[in-house]
Amino acid sequence: MKKHILCLGDSNTHGYCADPADCADGGARFNEEERWTCLLQRALGEDYLITEDGLSGRTTVFDDPAYEGMAALPYLYPFLKAHEPVDLLIVMLGTNDTKERLGADAHAIALGMKRLVRAAQATDCWAPGARPNLLLVAPPPIGEGVLTSPVAEEMGAGAVEKSRQLALRYEAVARETGCHFLDAGSLGCPFNRVDFMHLTREGHRALARALAELVPTLI
Repeated sequence: MKKHILCLGDSNTHGYCADPADCADGGARFNEEERWTCLLQRALGEDYLITEDGLSGRTTVFDDPAYEGMAALPYLYPFLKAHEPVDLLIVMLGTNDTKERLGADAHAIALGMKRLVRAAQATDCWAPGARPNLLLVAPPPIGEGVLTSPVAEEMGAGAVEKSRQLALRYEAVARETGCHFLDAGSLGCPFNRVDFMHLTREGHRALARALAELVPTLI
């Protein structure tokens, strides 16, 4: 059986493209030749099976009053069980948790991530004889340009500063819970110049390259 790797995330896992000029198909989603999940599949080869599950707007545990079904926590159990046995779960969430309307500071967002990790670890979905195996990826911090972008009101005050604090707090969560950790902000993954929070095509390539080197060492 192939090594099953699940990728749970938000719009940057879905492959949302805010700048159609950066997307080969000119649409709102990068295609299978561009998304980091698909590039990771290609790099790892046929011994691995990458399952992507990215939902635009997804949070760790916080319900969004404006949209239904955004919290990952209640979705986690059926997601993991549907794809068992799981060899590695990659989680990259937190950007949407910084929205002002959700009322969560960086400390609360990290608590939400820890709760999500603990729930995953407690789910009976892992490969036979294996311990729960998670890679917690801190998303790149939102750029200052978001404050004057078309999504400025959607994100609200404080989102940029909260996003800057997530890497250190997630690293502490990873240590406490025994997870692997990657700070995507350290990879130089560029954001587009439209909303300053979604990866460009090159950003997807950079993330895929880093994960292609890291993932085989974790399984």
